Amino acid sequence: MSEGPKEPKDFPEVTPGTDDDATDRAVENQLPADPQQLEPEVVGVRHGMFGVTGTGDTSGYGGLVRPVTMPGGTSRPFGGWFDEVADALQGGLARSGVTTAVEKVVVHRGEVTFFIRRDDLVAVAQLLRDDEKLRFELCSGVSGVHYPDDQGRELHAVYHLLSMTHNRRIRLEVTCPDGDPHIPSVVAVYPTSDWHERETYDFFGIIFDGHPALTRIQMPDDWPGHPQRKDYPLGGIPVEYKGATIPPPDTRRSYT
Repeated sequence: MSEGPKEPKDFPEVTPGTDDDATDRAVENQLPADPQQLEPEVVGVRHGMFGVTGTGDTSGYGGLVRPVTMPGGTSRPFGGWFDEVADALQGGLARSGVTTAVEKVVVHRGEVTFFIRRDDLVAVAQLLRDDEKLRFELCSGVSGVHYPDDQGRELHAVYHLLSMTHNRRIRLEVTCPDGDPHIPSVVAVYPTSDWHERETYDFFGIIFDGHPALTRIQMPDDWPGHPQRKDYPLGGIPVEYKGATIPPPDTRRSYT
């Protein structure tokens, strides 16, 4: 006699210090329960693993085809204090008459990112710093990312904010196109962003309007291009090793 369908079982609770596979089940290593929660947007297709084109791919990943996706917005409730921050931010912006500043909110792997329109970045940063329900007093860094396939939003600037009052961390993400790589500077709100914005400008070419001294911070002043962009060519010099000459990367194989 065949048995009927069995009810799905939850994963057993992981007890620290046991042999259970705690790493795979840790919060930061799990996708959302509903894979469609993030509503990913496919912006391109990537072939291979390391950007190799043409012949000579020795990586073993030449036949790999993967979509290039950007996350969509996460639906409410976000969970925990994420909703408190979102409500306080939304309420403060409404009182200021800025109602379209937040493009979307993405909650992933236990972290929250607010995507902000670049024209409203300074107003949002000011509110996050000064509102008593928010109090994100410190910007601990500004990072740059280059997504060549994300048309009209190729350059991303990511701001990492810390509330020492409430012991919370959030991210702000702002985008701009390759053809107009301008984002307002937040140095007037977060002075610690001075060197971080300079580094992001140096490596990615994002121009932070209103920065007090936007100059290169690592590369020479006359250096051509911005080395961490994905369309920047690899370079190098030949290296001699035990009588053999190893050519620079850009002459060994075609990379993108």
